[in-house]
Amino acid sequence: MCTTKAPKVERLHVDGTALMNESGDTVELKGMSFGWNVLWPRFYNADAVRHVVEDWDAELVRAAIGVEIDNSECQVQSYLKDPDFGKKCACTIVDAAVKNGVYVLVDWHAHGLHTDAAVEFFTYMATKYRGVPNVIYEIWNEPSYKDHINQIDYTWAEIKEYSLEVIKAIRSIEKDAVIVVGTPRWSQNVDDAANDPIVGYDNLMYTLHFYAGTHKEWLRAKGDYAMSKGLALFVTECGGMNADGQGPVDVESTEAWIDWMDDNDISYAFWSISDKDETCSMLYPSAPSQGPWADADLSPWGHFVKEQL
Repeated sequence: MCTTKAPKVERLHVDGTALMNESGDTVELKGMSFGWNVLWPRFYNADAVRHVVEDWDAELVRAAIGVEIDNSECQVQSYLKDPDFGKKCACTIVDAAVKNGVYVLVDWHAHGLHTDAAVEFFTYMATKYRGVPNVIYEIWNEPSYKDHINQIDYTWAEIKEYSLEVIKAIRSIEKDAVIVVGTPRWSQNVDDAANDPIVGYDNLMYTLHFYAGTHKEWLRAKGDYAMSKGLALFVTECGGMNADGQGPVDVESTEAWIDWMDDNDISYAFWSISDKDETCSMLYPSAPSQGPWADADLSPWGHFVKEQL
């Protein structure tokens, strides 16, 4: 009986502002994010991961585990209501990433603060995948408004306090895995984190998100400042349209962002593998859940991303 071993990937670590492999080479990962698991559970399967690796040349996939919202249409509940389903979806993507020899972001896809639930989730994931070099932990997708009525953001101090609790939980189990820390205002204000970074832990990176139709040079300037202060950045989510996921793809602005990321060896994941009627969804409803996806199944954004990868 013959068994096929999973392709080996190298353990990654952070050195200054760079993500590096065991050979000491700088690494820039390029890939794509699955949409919210609660909204598009049909794409959370091993064949879909294999398809984006083999057909799209993705080096990185991202499991966006929806923490707060439900999907009444599919009778799927958020992680806070059904943590077992969230863990199942996350493990499906991680296992497939390992089998296909690519890296995977385990994304706590939340806007609000849920420290106890996050600690429990990442304790489970770190225990299950201890020592697996493919896994990168993204501990808070986009810290948003803590007061939506008055539009008051979570401060970096609040995000930092939360992050220290989650990092401590992961590090008690997994000593070396890369951990990506969310930043204020939907993971845009990396400059706030740069002025008061987390200390005492290695292999930390910080999240920067952009949508090229809305975010221009001024946001890249925040990234430049953060790197000048020694922060390692990871663009765990990005799109070429407006920040609401709609509007035309701003090709010129998107290419400026890609050039900037490539120039600085910043890894990134495009958003998203989903089939909603919006610009940022890469697929049409005709796309089979497991793939393969024909050209007719791809939205204009999907065609752009596939060509880039």
